Amino acid sequence: MGLERSEPDANRPYFFLSYAHTPRLDPFDAPDPDMWVHRLFRDLCEYIMSMTDVPAVGFMDREMRAGESWSDRTAEALATCRVFVPLYSPRYFISDTCGREWSAFSQRQARHSALSPPGPPAIVPALWAPVPFQRLPHAAQSLPYEHERFGREYTTFGLYGLMKLRSFRQQYEKITYLLAQTITATAQQNPLPVGRPLDFAQLPSAFEQRTSLRRMRIIVAAPSRQELPPGRPVQCYGPSALDWNPYRQSDTDSTRPLAEIAAAIAERLDYRPTIESLDGAVGGLLTERRPDGLALILLDKWTLSDPKWRALLTRVDDAALPWLGVIVPSDASGSDDESGLGWQTALEQTLPRTVQRVRSIPRAAMAGVPSLTEFMALLPHVIQWAAAQFLRFTPSHPPPGSQTPRFRLGGPVEGASDDRRP
Repeated sequence: MGLERSEPDANRPYFFLSYAHTPRLDPFDAPDPDMWVHRLFRDLCEYIMSMTDVPAVGFMDREMRAGESWSDRTAEALATCRVFVPLYSPRYFISDTCGREWSAFSQRQARHSALSPPGPPAIVPALWAPVPFQRLPHAAQSLPYEHERFGREYTTFGLYGLMKLRSFRQQYEKITYLLAQTITATAQQNPLPVGRPLDFAQLPSAFEQRTSLRRMRIIVAAPSRQELPPGRPVQCYGPSALDWNPYRQSDTDSTRPLAEIAAAIAERLDYRPTIESLDGAVGGLLTERRPDGLALILLDKWTLSDPKWRALLTRVDDAALPWLGVIVPSDASGSDDESGLGWQTALEQTLPRTVQRVRSIPRAAMAGVPSLTEFMALLPHVIQWAAAQFLRFTPSHPPPGSQTPRFRLGGPVEGASDDRRP
């Protein structure tokens, strides 16, 4: 699921070289068309070995060809490498495999950035062959990286051209050395915790072209500190509902509101999130005829024992919004509400349509997420499920002058329902 874990530094690849495999012109006699990529990889490893004291330098998947699945070693390397090095070329940005590799690393970085002050991305792109800026996907265009600092020959010919043209041999050596320095500096300046290997089939490609950022409503169903009944953990609440974070009680490092952490992860996944309280958002959820994005409720389990909150949640459930996801963050302090009714039973009674509609990942999210680490691992999957539902159930023809958001589906649509809005 992408949960963070400890990993001895000696076992971590210093960088992951992501490149598009070139098909052979002649499957029997032609040499390996990626032999020049292998040479670049060896040169980078040699330079980085001289600049650091690490025994494990780089990783590249030399075996996987078009149409083949990820190896366990590839997934492990993406979950543990210090720096991601995409090798830009026109073929790279049409590769679904390369897009998913980028997505796996970006999700790992997004979970880290949600809890830490944002730093420079641990992605160091390299030009294998020139690609016009306007042809780059949003994920690449948004990187604050200037290839021009390596010189005009590099931006004109790329590393492949410099390697193949004998007159540019010195430029190739210099640029490769500078690239190795950049990888080393990035690893030292932006240390990235390791994660769990991700399932390739469930990952979207980071190269899905989008005309605009997708909208997403993050709705907090929790009381403010002033509304809190006696006996609740006061430190988990704040002046408004939006300050709620149930993990403050067990995780002293978790000081940010949970909705802000969720919004940071959503932004890294190319969404434009807004944060609202349930009592302020319920009217809009029920009256908007043409929703412009999916919605996610962060539900405090203690609200299920309060008649006011249960009434609001029942109204939302009656509307049968297929693109609404629900997560119940819970630090496992207290399993029942004060009336003695189990909170999960109360959830099923309050949101029967919502509970019935979902299974698998969304169902796990409603079973109580006991730690912030698990919450951050589950959230991208819940967002992906809600995006699939949004695409399935919203009108395909937008009003004149607007564009329908496009969503990349990483797997089959789960929990489809016939409960469409009128």
